[in-house]
Amino acid sequence: MEPDLFTAAAEERQEKDPAGSPLAVRMRPRTLDEVVGQQHLLKPGSPLRRLVGEGNGGPAGPSSVILWGPPGTGKTTLAYVVSKATDKRFVELSAITAGVKEVRAVIDGARRATGGFGKETVLFLDEIHRFSKAQQDSLLPAVENRWVTLIAATTENPYFSVISPLLSRSLLLTLEPLTDDDIRGLLKRALGDERGLKGAVALPEDTEDHLLRIAGGDARRALTALEAAAGAALDQGEPEISLQTLEQTVDRAAVTYDRDGDQHYDVASALIKSIRGSDVDAALHYLARMIEAGEDPRFIARRLMISASEDIGLADPNALPIAVAAAQAVAMIGFPEAALTLSHATIALALAPKSNSATTAIGAAMEDVRKGLAGSVPPHLRDGHYKGAAKLGHAQGYVYPHDLPEGIAQQQYAPDALKDREYYTPTRHGAEARYADAAEWTRKHLGRKRS
Repeated sequence: MEPDLFTAAAEERQEKDPAGSPLAVRMRPRTLDEVVGQQHLLKPGSPLRRLVGEGNGGPAGPSSVILWGPPGTGKTTLAYVVSKATDKRFVELSAITAGVKEVRAVIDGARRATGGFGKETVLFLDEIHRFSKAQQDSLLPAVENRWVTLIAATTENPYFSVISPLLSRSLLLTLEPLTDDDIRGLLKRALGDERGLKGAVALPEDTEDHLLRIAGGDARRALTALEAAAGAALDQGEPEISLQTLEQTVDRAAVTYDRDGDQHYDVASALIKSIRGSDVDAALHYLARMIEAGEDPRFIARRLMISASEDIGLADPNALPIAVAAAQAVAMIGFPEAALTLSHATIALALAPKSNSATTAIGAAMEDVRKGLAGSVPPHLRDGHYKGAAKLGHAQGYVYPHDLPEGIAQQQYAPDALKDREYYTPTRHGAEARYADAAEWTRKHLGRKRS
């Protein structure tokens, strides 16, 4: 809906007395050039540049866009910049509180503004993934006929949360998590800028490092924590924000962890070795340290997938699907909820029966190949589908296992140099016991001599 008198008065007070607003609000960029990160979306001629009136598209008007990215990456900020920079009518709705009635009211107002005053309307719809299919359907005529130019924001994968017709009528812009350098630049600006803390306090390197870990790529979280810690330091008459003050303010202990140094690998190694050793409590401790240090959840998920094959394998065939599912879930939801998924997978892997037979099997096979133990493919296994293959003896004498009662043919599969080589040495841990029985039975029926 259009801003009412109370909203307008509140915004006017905010402009006259910016100190009364949160630091994250005061430090919102006023132009696209002040936006931190997302430079891949801010190149000349980009959809966002055109939305603020830069360039002349002629008959090609600005496109509706869907902004998809993790919290704190700048979706609302970009919409705010558009609202300030454009001469278009700007209306903001939240899918949390708005419904079809409110959407239709905005569309009706947009049609009147276009027809009566020739003024285009930009509609910013936050949390669009919370809209039902019917609610999203109500936007289609307005977007298709360009009665409104839509800027929709979502933290969820739009291919699952936004209806296809709306996706096809909009450009999907993906926002990347902010880097530590992005957040660092934002903090320095907030510390010295007249709209921010005006140089009232300093931020030592160790405190800044911990603040970056707390932020986890979320600009809003970084500025909120900075404001709280700065307030505490000023109340205590301190010229700088100490690490202790920051810890006390945000109620979160600093985790000594260098994501680019030895500790990154040491803690990751300890996590995997604790899982391998079936110590679920130690594994959860190291997982918690990685999460609290702001480790990339995708890195943790990748390590768990490797562990599932390297250390568990066929002793629990469900381990790898659990780890893969966790990695997929983490990629979709991100922190903080991803911590639950990573915990789920870590516990399952730590308590699973262990076997490294898959690891040793492929290692032994690769070692033989590197030594030159390869040899020719037996003629009866070669491709016999092309003209002339039969004359070469290819595929001649091959026995089709499905034609036999037991489904296994006693014929040679490996090259001559390796015909009796055994790489897979199963354990009898957990579910691998049945694979051990199967391996013994099949090798016997293949007529293999023990190597």
